[in-house]
Amino acid sequence: MTQIATVERLIDKEHAEISVARKTACGHDCETCAGCGVMGYAIHAVAKNHIHAQPGDKVIVESNTRKVMNVVVLVYVLPFICFFVGYAVGHAGFHYGDAASGAVGALFFALGLIPAFFYNRYANRTGTLQYEIVRLF
Repeated sequence: MTQIATVERLIDKEHAEISVARKTACGHDCETCAGCGVMGYAIHAVAKNHIHAQPGDKVIVESNTRKVMNVVVLVYVLPFICFFVGYAVGHAGFHYGDAASGAVGALFFALGLIPAFFYNRYANRTGTLQYEIVRLF
């Protein structure tokens, strides 16, 4: 996966702190929108800096696409599936009404977020998701 980032500061000779502008589905065309409140939000991360980029440089950053897609499944798909399983359990298993089945689905959705929480702790501890600055933008 390739993204454009800005080098914020150098951590050491081989690593830099980068910021990546968070994108939304609207593409941040704020003049034509009532506002979503996400303006200017950036994600900060540490990246390998083998090209010796300096603070303020715009750079191209790569990460392992397969690992990123695994995180996407864990954070977005698993809770979504858990919601529908919970709704089905409430509706078919316990013969609850729609509202109560929705509440069971919401509970299952929350439970589906737990693996993402633990994976985040694991990834931060082991450096599983690594970024690398590949060239200047």
